[in-house]
Amino acid sequence: MVSYHSLSLSCLPIPTISCFISSKTQLQIGFKSKLFGLGSPKPKRVSLSARAMGSSASSQKPDSIQEAGSIDYKSLSDEEWKKRLTGEQFYITRQKGTERAFTGEYWNTKTHGTYNCICCDTPLFESSTKFDSGTGWPSYYQPIGSNVKSKLDLSIIFMPRQEVLCAVCDAHLGHIFDDGPPPTGKRYCINSASLKLKPKQ
Repeated sequence: MVSYHSLSLSCLPIPTISCFISSKTQLQIGFKSKLFGLGSPKPKRVSLSARAMGSSASSQKPDSIQEAGSIDYKSLSDEEWKKRLTGEQFYITRQKGTERAFTGEYWNTKTHGTYNCICCDTPLFESSTKFDSGTGWPSYYQPIGSNVKSKLDLSIIFMPRQEVLCAVCDAHLGHIFDDGPPPTGKRYCINSASLKLKPKQ
């Protein structure tokens, strides 16, 4: 006796399998099923067979989403960064440059929101931690979680500093000093060009 599962649809071209089965097709399936003693057709099983032959909705995502979630920012070349950033943004974030004091977009901004990395959009600082340092650069006393990291900067031999970097893409943000306000006593001195402010709605 032929079992129900032996009637495989896998030999049919994929385009012919549809989620919608017309009344005429259902009658034909029902007629053939009775000839083989299989009883009445079960549309749900036909639907499951069609899904099994292809990728399920949950196992495959649109290319755009896959690409956005799988970008290894730390491995991008300078040429790729130049396509994504302006000349100033590239100079500061990828070549460790510094913008001139009192010239950056955010040095005196009072807008409430979150300051994200211009390179990878990682949230870096909340406006609630921003303060007027009088230096001409945006200054914050605390970053968001562990999204910011620091390392020793010996580019100026007689003045070693702690460089501030985005923890996700290694973008150069600025430097950190120990002359900030409470509660941390830190001053994250950041280049405006390395940031993108997202105002609170």
